[in-house]
Amino acid sequence: MTIKKTILATVVGAFTLAGAQSATAEVLRMGVEGAYPPFSQKEADGTLSGFDIDIALAICAELERECELVEQEWDGMIPALIARKYDAIVASMSITEDRRQRVDFSESYYNTPSRFIAAEGATFELTQEGTADVAIGVLRGTTLQCYVEKHMPDADLRLYNTQEDVFADLVAGRLDMQLNNTLQAIDGFLNTPQGAGFAFLGENLDDVDCLGEGTGIATRKGDPLADEISAAILAIREDGTYQAINDKYFDIDIYGE
Repeated sequence: MTIKKTILATVVGAFTLAGAQSATAEVLRMGVEGAYPPFSQKEADGTLSGFDIDIALAICAELERECELVEQEWDGMIPALIARKYDAIVASMSITEDRRQRVDFSESYYNTPSRFIAAEGATFELTQEGTADVAIGVLRGTTLQCYVEKHMPDADLRLYNTQEDVFADLVAGRLDMQLNNTLQAIDGFLNTPQGAGFAFLGENLDDVDCLGEGTGIATRKGDPLADEISAAILAIREDGTYQAINDKYFDIDIYGE
């Protein structure tokens, strides 16, 4: 991506929701969360940053459309998309068959595993019997909720609106363990002072039905925008823009196979 495009994306990405009233068809409204570092977070000055945010801006620049970032809590992401609050969701949303019934997806733009975290030295067995009455925290409405409900039905499953709240309760001792994306867990928790004394428990999880087949950008059913975004993802992969964004946040290429 050229420097000109980068500057354009950065400038137009500062559009606020109030500007939507005067927006034209060329404005691409991206639904983002802002509470899932390093993928999406809010800075002290109120601006949004993170891998998802930069990817959203890069896609807008590639499509030569103005980019408006619209914040939305996670569990309302798909309903707000269907209600036309925005045109696409760029919020680390896993591609699952259940979600495909309600939205269309672009090609995957990254693919990383999920894993449990507990206090260092924890010996919980990650089985139905081993997690009976164990307090497990996950983000509400995610593939992780599906996984725990399916494989650990006797656990004390606790649902949260933000990942930050999950980590806070884990640190406070109100949870025995939590489950989320490994990269988000490393950079957003384990490598921070808050995560001292905690570690991964068990191996990477494998359940396509619950955890999906990569992470995509969601659009409304039948909207050709999904194909346009897929083409934009491939374009920024080819011209090096994706790799530059990737390397800003991670030490490995998270694009996947």
